[in-house]
Amino acid sequence: MTDTRTVEETTTSIRTEAPAGLLGRVAASPLLRLIARRVLIAIPLLFAISILVFALLEAMPGDVAQQQAGMDATPEEVEAVRKRLGLDRPPVERYLSWLGGFVTGDLGRSSVSGQQVSTLLAERMAVTMELVLLAFLVSLVIAVPIALLAARKPGGFFDRIVMVLSMTLLAVPNYVLALLLVLVFAVMLRTLPAIGYVPIDEGLWANLRSVILPVLALGVPIACFYTRFLRGDLVEQLNSADYIDTARAKGVAPWKILWSHAFRNSSFGLLTLVGLNIGGLVGGTIIIEQIFAMPGMGMLMLQGAMSRDVAVVQICVFIFAAVAVFANLFVDVMYAVLDPRIRYGSR
Repeated sequence: MTDTRTVEETTTSIRTEAPAGLLGRVAASPLLRLIARRVLIAIPLLFAISILVFALLEAMPGDVAQQQAGMDATPEEVEAVRKRLGLDRPPVERYLSWLGGFVTGDLGRSSVSGQQVSTLLAERMAVTMELVLLAFLVSLVIAVPIALLAARKPGGFFDRIVMVLSMTLLAVPNYVLALLLVLVFAVMLRTLPAIGYVPIDEGLWANLRSVILPVLALGVPIACFYTRFLRGDLVEQLNSADYIDTARAKGVAPWKILWSHAFRNSSFGLLTLVGLNIGGLVGGTIIIEQIFAMPGMGMLMLQGAMSRDVAVVQICVFIFAAVAVFANLFVDVMYAVLDPRIRYGSR
């Protein structure tokens, strides 16, 4: 009761003293203050990432102008390409030019195709985002019910099967799993296409058929990881938490204890894993898109790296890193939404 009164009094005090308008609403709301603070932290982090990406691409061996002009090009032709790409300017000036263009929405042109990078991204981003979102959905749909069932009777037959299968699948790299899926479902059973992508505007079922195998290749290893983590955390909660004993003493049904009490607390740990895995999952699309010939950002970045298309590689790497940053920001916000103590404790 003391803590509740303290929180209410503090909240009332903040509301009374807060200025009017948008800033006033942000100051009065612990959740909005937390979001604003995290966004302010993310901005310099993204700035640092952009510098790091630019520096790494600058440090890559080889002469981009020579590669673009061709090995048989004359020095004059190489110099002309260098000027066309802006490589004759100092690195700091080129970085500031790129940063200014990024802020204003001008991402430059591909040095290979001559197309606007923003146009290339718009075509490819939807494919990668569909793969990532479906892979996460599949991983959670698989992991949560299996972990709940396994944690209900630790050491039982189902639990042992789950542990063995999840450990086995975790040991298999996702590109090997992708090839196995192609072998089984595309070559042997002939039920799903081995390569290619069908846009959703050409039919929902055709689109889903084209992404099932890549989504499974991305999502199944993560599902195994989530299952093992969630199952272990649930078992620990059920065996050692005092509030579980209290619920049992009150006669609460075992399934309700498992779902409403143990899983609710374990979901915080699962949420952390989700945030940490998003960056890895987006990076994993580079290989998976290549195997399944999916025209996404991963393939675009790989093609850009092979052809030394700096403008394309630069923005792709930055977007992959930014996705990881915003995923962690989202997890922080979800923590505060699920647990009010974090909102009030973050002042």
